[in-house]
Amino acid sequence: MNTTNLPKLSALILLSVIFINGCATTGESSPAQKREAVLKMKDQVLEDLYRIKPSVRAQIAAAPGYAVFSNANINVILASFGGGYGVVTNNGSGQQTYMNMGEVGIGLGAGVKDFRIVFVFHQPETLNRFTEHGWAFGGQADAAAKAGDKGAAVGGEAIFDNVTAYQLTESGLALQATIKGTKYWKASDLN
Repeated sequence: MNTTNLPKLSALILLSVIFINGCATTGESSPAQKREAVLKMKDQVLEDLYRIKPSVRAQIAAAPGYAVFSNANINVILASFGGGYGVVTNNGSGQQTYMNMGEVGIGLGAGVKDFRIVFVFHQPETLNRFTEHGWAFGGQADAAAKAGDKGAAVGGEAIFDNVTAYQLTESGLALQATIKGTKYWKASDLN
C-alpha cells in the first residue's frame, strides 16, 4: 500500500465508523420512541417484501416467528463494518424482542450498502435460540448497485438451520466479497 494514502484511508475509516454508529441506532430518543421506530421499519420492510414476493406473507403467518432487521454496511478497501437494529416476533405468544446487530469483516470491497433482512424461523427451537442467545455467523459475496432511483437493487433468499432469510437492498453502492462476522443480541434498553 502506498503510505501517502494512509491519512486519507484513516479519515475514511473514521468517517465510516461515525456513519455506522449513526445508522445502527434509532437516534437519541426515549425507549418507547425507539421501539415505535423499529416497529415502523418492520412494517415497511414486510410491505416491501410482500410486494416483491407475495408468498412470503403465508410463510411468515405459518411460522413460529420471524425477525426483521435494518443494517447499514460500509466497505473500505480491505475492511467492512456494519450495524443495525431489529425486532423478533414470536407468532405463538405475540412477544416482540428488540435486538441489535453488528458486523465486521475483511475482503475486497468499496461502497456503502443499506439493506434489510427478514428471517423466517421454521422451528420454535431455532426462534428461541436466536432470541435468547443471538447468532454469530459469516461469509458473504454480493453485489448491489442502487443510488436513489438509479440502478437495480438485489434481493436474495437463503435457507439455513431451519431459517429462511430474505435480504432487500434499500439503497447504496456496493460490490464486495467479504468474510464477515455478524452478531445479533438483545437490545437491553428496549426489552
